[in-house]
Amino acid sequence: MTEILRVENISKSFTLHVQQQAVIPVFEDINLALSAGDCLALTGASGAGKSTFMRMVYANYVCQSGQINVRHQGDWIDVVSAAPHTILDIRRVTMGYVSQFLRVIPRVSTLDVVAEPAKMAGMEVEEAAEKAKSLLHRLNIPEALWSLSPLTFSGGEQQRVNIARGFVTDYPLLLLDEPTASLDAANKAVVLDLIDEAKARGAAVLGIFHDHEARERVCTSEFDISEFRVKSDG
Repeated sequence: MTEILRVENISKSFTLHVQQQAVIPVFEDINLALSAGDCLALTGASGAGKSTFMRMVYANYVCQSGQINVRHQGDWIDVVSAAPHTILDIRRVTMGYVSQFLRVIPRVSTLDVVAEPAKMAGMEVEEAAEKAKSLLHRLNIPEALWSLSPLTFSGGEQQRVNIARGFVTDYPLLLLDEPTASLDAANKAVVLDLIDEAKARGAAVLGIFHDHEARERVCTSEFDISEFRVKSDG
């Protein structure tokens, strides 16, 4: 299978500038690879660095050492050293990220929020809108709400809008941070179906799934990040 993500010797620490430049190590020497059609679950205790690692892959957090290589339009790009415009292009067409929180501009309609990534990736406006509508239907967001800003919605509804936005584009690489958290059984099943469909079309999925049942259903392998946690001297 074609590799989509290749992580080599990644290390991460945080510097506390307001506390005498104290350095807090997180993990070191992480190596992993992810291929098309695979779904890899990041596991480990709370605080082990799962979300931190996800944000590093998405280039929101810097790395102290190592490479995070993403196959982008046929070429390997190291997001650790890539220029900002290259990172934006990777996010536009290659790598999608569903975080735990919906961040949108106020007063933009839910339909436009969901359709926006597809339009940014080059999809025609009408096609993007139709795909957004289909996902909103599947995720049980009432049509009466589509013209409203999702910032007025409940937490569960916002989460489903965020998921729809993440799946509206057929990204080759999907990063999912607890996509089924706080969802009822029916909506959780829809999300797991979407993940299965993404895998079937050849997407590589990297996810955090605290829900054991969801992890068993969609993940093809697991990676315990706790094993790479830097232990304090104390």
